[in-house]
Amino acid sequence: MAIAWSSRLKIYPTLNLQCGRVVSTAGQMAISPEEPLELAMRMVDGGATRLALVDVDAALGKGNNRDLISQILKGVRSRERKVCVQVAGGIRSSDQAQFFIDQGANWLVAGTILHKSPMAAEQLMARFQTFLIAAIDARSGMTRHSGWAEASPLSALELAQRAKEYGFLRLLFVDIPESAEAAPDFTTACAVATTTGLPLIMGGSITRPAHLEAIHSHREVKGALVDALLFEGDPRLLAILQAACA
Repeated sequence: MAIAWSSRLKIYPTLNLQCGRVVSTAGQMAISPEEPLELAMRMVDGGATRLALVDVDAALGKGNNRDLISQILKGVRSRERKVCVQVAGGIRSSDQAQFFIDQGANWLVAGTILHKSPMAAEQLMARFQTFLIAAIDARSGMTRHSGWAEASPLSALELAQRAKEYGFLRLLFVDIPESAEAAPDFTTACAVATTTGLPLIMGGSITRPAHLEAIHSHREVKGALVDALLFEGDPRLLAILQAACA
């Protein structure tokens, strides 16, 4: 059965990079046998107009995949068709932000600094406001940071309001599911979007076509991050990659 689809939704096939490989964060952990650059280019050549790259090691403070991300960004730039790329994971300084922008990233996601370093967040905002997206990582409405490893007393709504005060213009709500069977927390996502008035995309718990179909009932959610490895297992997802980059 075809997925009912709307061009208003922005879909980002997402490559979670750990130890130089693409790993899955959806349900049971899996590692792709395919080289990250090859998988990224296959997503692009298959119709993707957006990609999200997440440096899991950098988010955890256990090294980084910076050179690999640079290679992927170079590969994307080599294509004639425009592809917008969002980079996340461990972006906590102006030097890191400038590096990825110079390599061709369109958006940069900042999360942990909202919890740990308000000064760094303000410095990033002063230089890179138009590139920045605030990550609100939460489980059951309560936020986590440092690659989901540390809990925070802030609710998703409180952190989103803080991000808006800093001057962030976009939000990424990463809903960390309690289990592989858990339904996406659209209630919190919509509350965050409505209260802040900021455009919001959602990730984390969007792990199957039914979840994408459900987004249609929640117009506050403008798009979704979908684990790139899920496209391997469900060809129905390939049909949703064609929306124009904006």
